[in-house]
Amino acid sequence: MTSPEFATVRVELGARSYDVLVGRGLIAGAAGHLAPFLHRPRVAVVTDENVAAAHLHALTAGLEAAGIVVVSLALPAGEATKGWPQFTRCVEWLLEQKVERRDIVVALGGGVIGDLVGFAAAVLRRGVRFVQVPTSLLAQVDSSVGGKTGINAPQGKNLIGAFHQPALVLADIGALDTLPGREFLSGYGEVVKYGLLGDADYFAWLEENGPALAAGDVGLRSEAVRRAVQMKADIVARDETEQGERALLNLGHTFCHALEAATGYSDRLLHGEGVAIGCALAFELSARLGLCAQEEPGRVRAHLAAMGMKRDISEIPGDLPGPEGLLELMAQDKKVVDGTLRFILARGIGAAFVTGDVPRDAVLAVLSDAMAGR
Repeated sequence: MTSPEFATVRVELGARSYDVLVGRGLIAGAAGHLAPFLHRPRVAVVTDENVAAAHLHALTAGLEAAGIVVVSLALPAGEATKGWPQFTRCVEWLLEQKVERRDIVVALGGGVIGDLVGFAAAVLRRGVRFVQVPTSLLAQVDSSVGGKTGINAPQGKNLIGAFHQPALVLADIGALDTLPGREFLSGYGEVVKYGLLGDADYFAWLEENGPALAAGDVGLRSEAVRRAVQMKADIVARDETEQGERALLNLGHTFCHALEAATGYSDRLLHGEGVAIGCALAFELSARLGLCAQEEPGRVRAHLAAMGMKRDISEIPGDLPGPEGLLELMAQDKKVVDGTLRFILARGIGAAFVTGDVPRDAVLAVLSDAMAGR
């Protein structure tokens, strides 16, 4: 089966350059896109149990119809999978399948599977090629592109990992049809982030089109994903290993990762929900420091509200540590440099920047006020 029309975004990284394809039918039509990468007609697919039920058959049937042998492993679904036990299981299974360095490993799933399988591919035989087939909105616009792979540690999120670029990314917009509403909106948190960090016109486009996009408009969904991926591809091409500009992609994440740790990486708070809340807090902090207009945080929150999304710490169910406790969790963030926590703040919508010059009291004040409504 051939894939219908799709958009192509090129991630320019010299010898490690690759394409991100965005469109419908890419899972069922994967064989035509994977064939040029195969030294032998065999692929190993790693997915999770939920995604396997929804998409593994279509992927496998298309590949097998093209004469490609498929072996597959389905891990448990959820953020808890992204740790040493399931990572070990994945690597040892790939070795049992006699995956060779010239073979292709396919990561079929959301951000958890993409991160874990990418890391497994990075360390297996000191590096085998892998293809990302992201099935969630969050993975399509963010984690599948750029080569960040890894797993979580008890001390924090994504603290163990490697940069390992995929050989290809197939972002099938049709896969978004199977996402629960909450999962889709979680991914939308990462979509909004792109407009907030570097493209005010994109944010305005989302303000106008977001509700229709969430309601299922295929053309709008494709365009939203394509534009987000293009922004990420451009930034990654300029700063692959996050020495400078790429850190902008972490807008909202310093707050988000602390909140995720505080909620035990559970479904009390999905990653994209934490990003959305984190973006709102980052703009609030920016406004209080006099960096952006007082109206900007309100505009961010208004759009999140219009989309039916969480936008405040007070909307997270269950107990949380106090402001001091959250600040302590922030100190475990990967963005700590020489003991100084770096924040991504903004001079306005579409104008984010990285700074380590943030008074601790200002952060505590924003957290205290945000938690006052609990």
